[in-house]
Amino acid sequence: MDIFTIVVVVIGLCLFETISSIDNAIINAEVLNTMSQRARKWFLLWGLIFAVFMIRGLLPWLIIWIVNPSLGVWGALTATFSNDPKVHQAIEASAPVLLSGGGTFLVFLFFHWLFLEPKNFGIKGEKFFLAKGVWFYAVVSLLLTGLVWFSLKRNPYMAFGAVVGSTAFFITHGFKQNAEQNEQKLMSSTQSDLSKILYLEVIDATFSIDGVLGAFAFTLSVPLILIGNGLGAFVVREVTIRNIKNVKKYRYLKNGAMYSILFLGIIMLLDAFGHEIPFWLSPLITSLVIGFFFFKSRAELRWRA
Repeated sequence: MDIFTIVVVVIGLCLFETISSIDNAIINAEVLNTMSQRARKWFLLWGLIFAVFMIRGLLPWLIIWIVNPSLGVWGALTATFSNDPKVHQAIEASAPVLLSGGGTFLVFLFFHWLFLEPKNFGIKGEKFFLAKGVWFYAVVSLLLTGLVWFSLKRNPYMAFGAVVGSTAFFITHGFKQNAEQNEQKLMSSTQSDLSKILYLEVIDATFSIDGVLGAFAFTLSVPLILIGNGLGAFVVREVTIRNIKNVKKYRYLKNGAMYSILFLGIIMLLDAFGHEIPFWLSPLITSLVIGFFFFKSRAELRWRA
């Protein structure tokens, strides 16, 4: 893997992690405003370390290790930089299972946003789908059925991966819904700073699942995921501290994140089924989609002014 490839992948990961974590940054900022200065500093320092190394570093490593137990602990971490052909064969053999699960998770995530979540309408059609929210469960059920059917013909483990991806989506979605319902309680002055810190750490772990699974559309290299997502997590913390009010003015950034998630999910599924995907495609699509909605948001701000 040459330097140019590494730089492109890391930049794409950082951008995707930053934009996909906007909701998390908003929740963090609102809860942090109710905490003491000392508690804020503690969370922003140690919380960042936990978010980067324990979640965005440990989780992808565990996933690679689980789908490649033969590699061992160290082999799962250094697989993409190994010269051993057996290591590369193991990664290539297990990749379709991982990509099938991650792709299913991301596509489900997009359709949930499209059909059920309140949003600023960025492009035509979004209002129509929101009005047809009852169809979400039918759409994802049919999608999962199709993925399992075609996966069984190619690789039964891919079918299992798709089912695991759908299961992970509904589990993490339940945690997110519970977090949103409890947010107002946590902002109450009756709650201790410690309970709020623990709440924010749990929420950060839940929201990071999207970024970690989406990262596999860019690379299967754990060190690169750690660097790229870690930089993204740092940017999100900086946004939380300084610019959250300005970020909230850009109404369509969430749209950009969700359409990026859709394209990354599709890329992962195509890759799982054997289509050759160039390394630069995921970073390019992510940059173009997010750039489009960023400038759309900026143009609206100027129009309002």
